[in-house]
Amino acid sequence: MHKNSKVAIVAALEREVRPLIRSWRVAERDHQGRRFKFFENDRVVLVCGGIGAEAARRAGEAVIALYDPGLVLSVGFAGALDPKLRAGALFAPATVVDIGDGSRVETGAGDGVLVSLASIAGTEQKAKLAAAYGAQAVDMEASAVARAAQAHGIRFSTLKAISDESDFVMLPMQRFLDADGQFSSAKLVAYAALRPWLWLRLVRLARNSSLAAKALCAALDRYNRPAEMSAAPELQPAVGRER
Repeated sequence: MHKNSKVAIVAALEREVRPLIRSWRVAERDHQGRRFKFFENDRVVLVCGGIGAEAARRAGEAVIALYDPGLVLSVGFAGALDPKLRAGALFAPATVVDIGDGSRVETGAGDGVLVSLASIAGTEQKAKLAAAYGAQAVDMEASAVARAAQAHGIRFSTLKAISDESDFVMLPMQRFLDADGQFSSAKLVAYAALRPWLWLRLVRLARNSSLAAKALCAALDRYNRPAEMSAAPELQPAVGRER
């Protein structure tokens, strides 16, 4: 059993967790030639590593090396594979599957399967993933964070909020990511501005992302309370619940 009770949270983007961390201390620290911004309170540290497996791996390794946590938690947005999961629903899977190599990680809590993919899944791909893996949701980071935690013998768990439903036709978001997994909202808006047929879809995505962020931060608000007033940091399954 790891003696450190510190919880490390790895998210992709600050906008996913901004309501949670707005009053936390900020520290910028270097690891392996890269600078990371960490948000801290007395018992939790959070880092936003960027979108994608490599960005998540780097952030996971950095927070483990610099803070030596007892639990690593991957949080953020996910796409629904199960039609019952609507925007704003929370999903705490029991199993995380890396599509790249087929490896599986059991979280020890929750229910269902989350698959991690190297790219943003379209509607047809979502249907295939649901059928092939019996999965309920898809993301791009959880398996990489899980691998980093496993490599250091640290407990791992994950909590995801649904930002795009199973039938949502996603915009070509990959083109707005840089090499470090950072997303450019300005480039997306400029792209959509010349394509009026995308406007309603963009508005729907923005609304759903806001619902997901609010639900996620509400669930993680336990980490804004003193340790003696908060429940143990185990995540209970929340499949299908909306905020």
